Amino acid sequence: MDTKTIANEILLGEVARLLAEGRSVTLRAKGNSMNPFIEGGKDLVKLVPADGIKAGDIALAETSAGRYVLHRVVKAEGDSVTLMGDGNLRGTERCRRADIRGKAALIVKPDGRAVDCTSRAELRKAAVWRRLLPLRRALLAVWRRLPGNADRAPKKEFRP
Repeated sequence: MDTKTIANEILLGEVARLLAEGRSVTLRAKGNSMNPFIEGGKDLVKLVPADGIKAGDIALAETSAGRYVLHRVVKAEGDSVTLMGDGNLRGTERCRRADIRGKAALIVKPDGRAVDCTSRAELRKAAVWRRLLPLRRALLAVWRRLPGNADRAPKKEFRP
């Protein structure tokens, strides 16, 4: 099977267009910014049009022209939305509500199990994880050492 690589800004621009048409899109997650809830390279994420974004939702946002992130909404007040990846230790992104292109409805794990990320239980887990922000570095270090997560450790660059 041939594999073709498409730049994120092109792929996600097309995803945003499909979501604007009212369609849903399922993508394989990339990156570590949403660990441990979404594992890059392993999990599939089903995105749906973003109706009624609120704190706790996982949103696909265009934070600047052609730059997209799939991060958790930590605050949504008026027209302003603040996002942060679950695997991030600090740093947030801000955008306008109009810049939210879609939101995650399901996370499909490699074993086929579907996690409804809009359920009360998942939103509660995310709220607890948010409160654990001061401990996140240690918790993620432990999580990365669990069987099957060794490849999730940040890559260290060798410099002579």
